[in-house]
Amino acid sequence: MLWISLVHVRINRRWKRILSDKMQYFEPSIFIKIRQAMASCPLPVCDLSVGTPDLPPPRHVIDAFLQSAENMENYKYALADTRDMTDAAIEWYSRRFSVLLGRENICGLIGSQDGLAHLPLMLLNPNDGVLVPNPGYPMFLSGARLAGASVIDVPLHEENGYLVDFDMIPPSGAHRAKLLIISYPANPLGRLAPLDFFDRTVWFAKKYGLYVIHDNAYVELTFDGKKAHSFLQAKGALDVGVEFNSLSKSYNLTGSRISFMLGNRDMCESLSLLKSNIDYGIFKPVQAMAAAAITGPQDCLRQLRSEYQDRRDALIAALSEGGWSVVPPQGTMFVWAKLPPQFTDSVDFAMRLLQSTGVAVVPGISFGSLGEGYVRIGLVRPAGELAAAARKITGFIRNNRT
Repeated sequence: MLWISLVHVRINRRWKRILSDKMQYFEPSIFIKIRQAMASCPLPVCDLSVGTPDLPPPRHVIDAFLQSAENMENYKYALADTRDMTDAAIEWYSRRFSVLLGRENICGLIGSQDGLAHLPLMLLNPNDGVLVPNPGYPMFLSGARLAGASVIDVPLHEENGYLVDFDMIPPSGAHRAKLLIISYPANPLGRLAPLDFFDRTVWFAKKYGLYVIHDNAYVELTFDGKKAHSFLQAKGALDVGVEFNSLSKSYNLTGSRISFMLGNRDMCESLSLLKSNIDYGIFKPVQAMAAAAITGPQDCLRQLRSEYQDRRDALIAALSEGGWSVVPPQGTMFVWAKLPPQFTDSVDFAMRLLQSTGVAVVPGISFGSLGEGYVRIGLVRPAGELAAAARKITGFIRNNRT
């Protein structure tokens, strides 16, 4: 872990006199650190760390982008969401989730992280509380910290299916909080939530006067015939919260930075107001691409699920053959793997694995204190390459038995 601490020390010494107090919570992301470690790895690297698809977008989506890009008018500032994209999102949620929305219930985003970082600035005052899942996506913390809010951990445990146990949240913490963040299918945990969980979420939010953010980036990446839900399907969800739904993973558009915030009118309008002061809207050809993705042929989603399930099964089978039994995820593009008994430090495991085999995974501690003892493995290579990587991993484990 020395390489992490040295980077942090150098940054602190250089910046501490010019940055705000909020920056004490920030350091280079774990993915930057892994990339630095990969650069010094003496072996060919199989990068299973960053959750970016290696598959191309559907052809009709690319064609929509190219057609829009031919119009020189579209290189001017967008300033706002196009009606075509907004109407496409309305039709999408009606068809996919039977959720009826108006244009006032939608805000286009330059990737979900745009909303996760900026919406808390419009909702929270300094020292307001934010209920954040642990383990959870690290970006959930960033918006709260930028707003000067206090983070209240919500522990997620395997024995409860990694669902939020609302009965275990102390009333004192719930009363202090103003915002609850949830995410299912869950990154990094790979678990889904039943629809009645979202009903209970709405009940809890109304009981304590909370806003709700549901990050639904992996809604279409589910396995074994399971189907993920929208938080907005719950009765009363529009009264208390919003959902981020990204096209990055469903349509292989990570670099295009396009997603939506959908739901509560006041929350959508407040974020739109803020964004009108800090950016100039989403590039219009990207908006055309988004509209084509969600209204065009959807057989690509079935094919995508099949591909990722094949990858999951190949990785899990090869790990099992090598002696490492891992619980298969229900969804997402990740496997959440509990470390073998002889390992206790996820950073140490990940760094030694990389230097010994060239396989890069993410230490679980990066997702919160309850992530210690786990690693996240991305299904971001073809099945054969994942099986080969799994054999390298289990060989490393066998060579390091105590």
